[in-house]
Amino acid sequence: MTAQVDYLVVFFTATSGASGELLGSDEKELVQLVWQLVDVKNKQMGKVNEILIKPDLSELTEKKEEADVVEESVEEENGSGADNVSTASSFETALNLFNLELSNEVNSAGAGTSVCLCTDGQLHIRQVIHPEAASKNILVPDCFYSFFDLRKEFKMHFPSPDLKALNVHIMAESLSMPVDVPPMWDPSSTLDPSAILTAEIAVQQVQIMGSIVLALLSEPYSHTFTNQERVSEKFENGTCSKMEKVCDNSVIRARGLPWQSSDQDIARFFRGLNIAKGGAALCLNAQGRRNGEALVRFDSEEHRDLALQRHKHHMGNRYIEVYKASGEDFLKIAGGTSNEVATFLSREDQIIVRMRGLPFIATHEQVLAFFSPGDGLKETCPVSGGVDGILFVRYPDGRPTGDAFVLFACEEHAQCALRKHKEILGRRYIELFKSTAAEVQQVLNRYSSAPLIAVAPAPLVSMLPTVSLLPPPGGLRDCLRLRGLPYTASIEDILTFLGEFTQDIRPHGVHMVLNQQGRPSGDCFIQMTSAERAIQASQRLHKHVMSSQRGASSRYVEVFPCSAEEMGLVLMGGSLSHSHTHTHTRNRSGTGLSPPPCLSPPSYSFGHAQPVMSSEAAAALYPQIGQMLLAPRPLHPGHAYYPASAQLYMNYAAYYPSPPGSPTALGFYPTPSSLSSQGGLMRMPGLTYNSNGVKDLINAVQGYQSPAESMSLLSSSLIGQSSGGEASLMSLSGLMAKPGGQYLDLTLL
Repeated sequence: MTAQVDYLVVFFTATSGASGELLGSDEKELVQLVWQLVDVKNKQMGKVNEILIKPDLSELTEKKEEADVVEESVEEENGSGADNVSTASSFETALNLFNLELSNEVNSAGAGTSVCLCTDGQLHIRQVIHPEAASKNILVPDCFYSFFDLRKEFKMHFPSPDLKALNVHIMAESLSMPVDVPPMWDPSSTLDPSAILTAEIAVQQVQIMGSIVLALLSEPYSHTFTNQERVSEKFENGTCSKMEKVCDNSVIRARGLPWQSSDQDIARFFRGLNIAKGGAALCLNAQGRRNGEALVRFDSEEHRDLALQRHKHHMGNRYIEVYKASGEDFLKIAGGTSNEVATFLSREDQIIVRMRGLPFIATHEQVLAFFSPGDGLKETCPVSGGVDGILFVRYPDGRPTGDAFVLFACEEHAQCALRKHKEILGRRYIELFKSTAAEVQQVLNRYSSAPLIAVAPAPLVSMLPTVSLLPPPGGLRDCLRLRGLPYTASIEDILTFLGEFTQDIRPHGVHMVLNQQGRPSGDCFIQMTSAERAIQASQRLHKHVMSSQRGASSRYVEVFPCSAEEMGLVLMGGSLSHSHTHTHTRNRSGTGLSPPPCLSPPSYSFGHAQPVMSSEAAAALYPQIGQMLLAPRPLHPGHAYYPASAQLYMNYAAYYPSPPGSPTALGFYPTPSSLSSQGGLMRMPGLTYNSNGVKDLINAVQGYQSPAESMSLLSSSLIGQSSGGEASLMSLSGLMAKPGGQYLDLTLL
C-alpha cells in the first residue's frame, strides 16, 4: 500500500505480431509506444505522445534524406491522431526517448514529482517491455518496475468474474462514458490471433483509458490509486523445506534448457514475471548432471499463466518448452530437510559454485588453497566465509562423494573461480560449474537418502524366502577380495599381481564383478586352496600397486580375506561393507553384509508387492520353466558361489553386480578330465555358423561351471557337460541365451 501518486501515465504498446490477450506471446518486437499524462490532483489530461520504432536502414539506401522526407510527409498525411509523434531507430533508443520526454513533461507541469504507469492489463509491461529488454541485454528505466493495472482498479468498484474478459470498451460502458471516437478494434471479438493494431487504434485506446482514469478519480467513485503492481528486479536465492506447502497453480516445468544454464538464466528468460524466492530449481539426471529441465515457482497463478504464454520462446538459439507442473514436483526437486544445508544457504546474495571430482581426502584448507591466487597472478576469488563457505557432500556413513559446494560473495569472484575449471587438485582435475540452491538440495538429498541396495520391483512370482541369508559368523575365510583394480585389468594382470600365490588358486577361481552396465567394477574375488594362504596373500599384497597391460594406468589394490558365503552373496547382487571385510571376529550385526536384491530376508524387506500373476498361470504361460516356477530348487550344498540356503528366482538377472564369471582364458589351471564328476549333458541347437566357437558359448553359460574340455562343436549345434549337477542343469533348461546375436534353445540330454 502506497500513497496516491501525483501523475499517472496511461501507457499502451503494440508489437509487429499478435495483439489483445496474445500480446507478447509470439516474441515479436515492439513497434509503437503511446502514452498520455494524467494529473491526479487537478484531474486533467495532457497531450497524447507516440513513439514509432523504425530501424535505421540508411546503409541499404543511398537516398536517406529523401526517404526521411517522404516518411515524414506520409506521417503528416496519415496522422494517427497523436499530439506529438517521434521516431526511434531501436528499442533501447525508444525507451530512453520515452523516459526523457516523460521527465520533461512532468517537470513542466510542476504539480508534483511522483509518477506511475497505468496499463490495460499486465501484458504491456510484463510480456512486452521486460522480455525484449532481457533478450537484448538492455537496462529499462526504473519507471517500468511498478505500474497500476487499470482492470484491477476498475474491479474494485465493478466486480467482474474474469479480468481477461475486461477491456476498455466494457469499462467505458459500465461507467456510462460517452465515447466520441468511432467504433474500433475489440480484442474479445478478434478471431485472428495474428491481428496487428494500426497506429490510430493504439492512440484511441490511450484516449479512452485516460477518460476511464478521470471517471474513477471523480465522484461518486473517488478512487485512490495505491495498490501498485511490482516487477522483481532480480531473482532471490533461497531454500525450500519439504514440509512447505506449494500451490499447484504456481509451478511450471521448463524443458530444453542449455546444460550450462543457471537459475539466473531462467530468471532472465522469465523477466517481467515474479519468481518466488528460491523458486528456480534445475533438475538433475541419475548421474547428478543437469538434464535440461527446470521447475519454476511463481508468486501467483496469474504469473504462472503468463509464463505458459512463453512456450517455445528462445533462450539464445534454443527454444524452451513450458508446461504446467505441480507443487509436489517442485518439492521433490527443491525441497530439503538438512539443517546443515539450510545454514549453508542462509547467506544472502551469494554465488554458488559446484566442485566435482575432488579427491576423497580433500580438506577445507586444500579447497581454500585451490581458489587462492597463484604466483604472479592478480586475479583473486576468495571463498565467502572461509571454511564456513565450503560444503562437502557425503554419503550417509560419512564417506565423501567427491562433490562440494563453495560460496562466493559476488559474480566477479565466481567468474574468476570458474576459470579454474579442470585445474589440478592433488592428482585429479576438478570440474567447476555455477550452481543453484535447488541443486545443492538435490545433490544432498540424493546422497543422504540413497538406499544401500536397489529397491526391487514386484517379482513375476511372489515366493520370497523367509530364512535369513546372511552367512553365519566364523565361516572359513579361504577366499580373497581385491578392491580398486584398474578398470582395464585382465586375468593376466591379476595373476601377475598375485605372483607366487597364483599356484594356490582353485581351478576357475577368479571371478570379476561387473556393474549394471556390464563393465568392470574394480572388484574381484579369488578362491584359494586354503585359508592360511588367503591370509598370507592379503597380508603381503595389501595396497600393492597393480599395473594393467592394456593401459598406462596403475593403482594400489586393497586385498582382504573373505569366506565363500560372503563372496557368493556379493556376486548375487548384495553388498559387502568395506570396513568389515578384513575383520576376523564379527557378530551378526557387524558382518557388513546386505542381501542381494533378488533375495529378501525379513530384515531387508522391500514391502509387500503383489505378484504379476500366480504361479499356476505363469507355469501355464511358460511351460518350459513351469516346474522351476512351481518348485524352486535350493542350490547344491557344495556349490562354490551361492549360500546353500539361497534360492534363485525369475528376476535374479535384472540387478547388479553380474553373476559370477570365470575367466575367458582358461589355460592357466589344470582341469578335470571330461565327465570326471557327476553332471549331465545338454544340447544347444541353433548355433550360428559365424560364431567364435567355444569362447562365445562359455560366455553364454558362465557361472554354471561348464569346463571347456567338455564342449564339442557338432555341425550347427553344441553338446556340453555341466559340472554343477542337476540344479544347475534345471536352471539352464529352457534358457534362451544369445551368443553371436542368435537365440539358442537349451535342452537336457
